[in-house]
Amino acid sequence: MINWGALGAVSLVSLAAGVVIVVLVALALVGLSAREPAADAGAADTADGTEPVGRATGPVMSAAAGTALAAVCLLAVAAIVVYGLALVIFHH
Repeated sequence: MINWGALGAVSLVSLAAGVVIVVLVALALVGLSAREPAADAGAADTADGTEPVGRATGPVMSAAAGTALAAVCLLAVAAIVVYGLALVIFHH
């Protein structure tokens, strides 16, 4: 017989963990992008001379803050993955 309550709980936790991991990796990429030099605000990058929409004209955060954000996010992802593997391996 299927324990529907347990199946639902596992499904919800898996969905939440998947969303959290994706968000953390995205934040890590945002943090790492702060290390890139800012584009010149006066230079046009398109053929018709207009500036692309959404292009940041300056850094949103410092390179050190971006690196720290990326490190914290990636460590959190690693901790979640290791915890999940430990649950699978050592669960009785």
